[in-house]
Amino acid sequence: LQLVESEGGLVQSGGSLRLSCAASGFTLDPYTVGWFRQVPGKEREGVSCINRNDGSTFHTDSVKGRFTITRDRAKNTVYLEMNSLKPEDTATYYCAATYTEYNCSGLSHYDYWGQGTQVTVSS
Repeated sequence: LQLVESEGGLVQSGGSLRLSCAASGFTLDPYTVGWFRQVPGKEREGVSCINRNDGSTFHTDSVKGRFTITRDRAKNTVYLEMNSLKPEDTATYYCAATYTEYNCSGLSHYDYWGQGTQVTVSS
């Protein structure tokens, strides 16, 4: 069971980037999926998540209005659309999946993790 993130990249401040999280070996349908990011020397931060039961989403305050998380069931993929990127968004981004009855806001325990992808935003 694997989660595979798309390649990140280098973008200028104000630019956009879309990350994808594809499942291999299982379907993402029954799972809550979250996106996290981490900068060296800092704790991992939950960015966005989409609940498995009703599709509701959550975004941390620093990305509200700029990031969108969506699920494409036909492609077995979850996307993180990132707009108006800022240098402080620079981090390694990870997607993760878990089967849970709890709302994903504040959820940190996930069962499956991707390998991470680097996003760098230049000023």
